[in-house]
Amino acid sequence: MTDNNKLSQVSITFFGAGSMAEAILRGLVEVKLTEPSKITVVNRQNAERLRGLSEAYGVVPAIEDNQKLDALKNADVILLGMKPKDAASAIASLRPLLRPEQLIISVIAGLSIATMHQLLDRPQPVVRTMPNTSSTIGLGATGISFSETVSETQRALSLAIFDAVGMSVVVDEPLIEAVNGVSGSGPAYIYFMMEAMIDAGVQLGLSREAATALTAQTVRGAGEMVKLTGEDPSELRRKVTSPNGTTFAALELMRQFGFQEGMNKAILRCAERAREMGEAIRAEASASEPRQ
Repeated sequence: MTDNNKLSQVSITFFGAGSMAEAILRGLVEVKLTEPSKITVVNRQNAERLRGLSEAYGVVPAIEDNQKLDALKNADVILLGMKPKDAASAIASLRPLLRPEQLIISVIAGLSIATMHQLLDRPQPVVRTMPNTSSTIGLGATGISFSETVSETQRALSLAIFDAVGMSVVVDEPLIEAVNGVSGSGPAYIYFMMEAMIDAGVQLGLSREAATALTAQTVRGAGEMVKLTGEDPSELRRKVTSPNGTTFAALELMRQFGFQEGMNKAILRCAERAREMGEAIRAEASASEPRQ
């Protein structure tokens, strides 16, 4: 159980204001879990982006250098949402600013807790997460891991943030890459499949509008069936696949084209790529360590 009253009193600074950061802050504002005035957005130099977020959601833009420093120093929670290539230098810049009790939450693919501690040169309370962009509409799926220095209160707070924009699952940190492969990048796989379904519908004579509506409702319904019935997807598939019927014919062709094998390999490659990105950040962190 999460304590939403506590979250409403917490100040959150988004360090990095990309699409994932926007998805989360929009979700928090939409469900009224915290006041927009408690959320500050900071990025390296794109002031126009910060103003746009402020206009859209009512959050506070920190544009001037002194505003950025104050936002980072005074926040209860700093959510790291910059691009992986910018992560090492951005996190290292936090080192002289942080108080020991400030909570760091990362949504950066591949970035390990150990690397964050290395860049900060201290065992700061750190939460490593892998959400997805469905958080924008309150239907996100997030994997979460905690450093040993995260308190029970901070743990509950982190879960409250991500449960406010969907659902979360606590996993051991080495499994975060698996979460990335399955759900972090998962919406893109579904959209890719939907593109194919819509295009095929148009080829068969449907209007694009009708094909899109039918496809969207079909994907939504299939997801709800798995969730509400609790049945394994393979069992639900068998129930709608009559021998030598239309669905059977379609699935047989998918098997011939290696649909399942391709999907499995794609997810494994996604997880592998996340590890590669993490290694690159770790190498940069090691290279930038001050010599004793």
